[in-house]
Amino acid sequence: MARSLWKGAISFGLVHIPVDLYSAVKENDLDLTMLDKRDFSPVGFKRYNKSNNKEVSWDNIVKGYEYKSGEYVVLSDEDLKRANVKATQTIDILAFVDFSEVPLTFYETPYYLAPGRGGDKVYALLRETLRKAGKIAIATVVIRTKQHLCALVAGEEGIIMNTLRYADEIRDTEGLKLPAKGTKAAGISDKELQMALSLVEGMSEEWHPEQYHNTYHDDVLKLVEQKIAAKQTKTITMPSKDEEAAPSGNVIDLVALLKQSLGAKGGKGKAAAEDVEEEAEEEEDVAPPKPRKSASTAATSRRTTARAPAKTAAKSAAKRTTATKTATRRKAA
Repeated sequence: MARSLWKGAISFGLVHIPVDLYSAVKENDLDLTMLDKRDFSPVGFKRYNKSNNKEVSWDNIVKGYEYKSGEYVVLSDEDLKRANVKATQTIDILAFVDFSEVPLTFYETPYYLAPGRGGDKVYALLRETLRKAGKIAIATVVIRTKQHLCALVAGEEGIIMNTLRYADEIRDTEGLKLPAKGTKAAGISDKELQMALSLVEGMSEEWHPEQYHNTYHDDVLKLVEQKIAAKQTKTITMPSKDEEAAPSGNVIDLVALLKQSLGAKGGKGKAAAEDVEEEAEEEEDVAPPKPRKSASTAATSRRTTARAPAKTAAKSAAKRTTATKTATRRKAA
């Protein structure tokens, strides 16, 4: 059984629900060690004084806050301890909000909440209330010495506590070159949108998270096993020279790409692509006729067309004359 990270209670109003906190995720990062390629010895780091380049021991290290360039306020462990919020061992619910109102950028780390001793019924009551109301609970909790904002979300079986980032930790999108809102403002045609919707429909399926894997992690570990088996534990693989550069271009035919994608899906996607094509052709067939040219415009066009052959003939005659004169000079020479 997993070991609980924290024990406390959910508190809102006069309701008190004892709970245990468990981590809901595990890290599968590759643990790579930096080595010196000359003898494959591990590389270490030293703490040094940037003024005299001499090594500094832990006994001489203090923490400081840089309030302006090169100027610091020193903060001792006692200062930080006094500033720490008091651990109340409670998840204090502040409000209930709609799930859709909290942007995904605010969500940070998920944890499982399990009912503590004697808390099964009130725990289930909160879970079912959140689910029926379509709400999440916004709360604060102190874990170790840090205060967190968090959201309590009703899962399929239990309540998930997801820590949230504070508003001042979220960067705004100012300065990013983002397309304008809306299809017309972004220059998206109805045909492109319909084909994209057809592609989404053709690729839609139920969510089965177990079918997705970190293929990069698996491939690297497989490569490690192959190198161990081949006794290549200290062989450096050099980059290949025959790798082709990825094609790049600025002009993209979205309709052609969407049509190709729909065709590749086959069946439902291909049929949807044909339906969209037929609709697009029908729209073109019933398109309003182009406005007729005025009499003056038509006359101008006829005069321009009539002048064109005359100009061409004059240029041809001038070229023949020049060629004849050149040949006569050569003969005379």
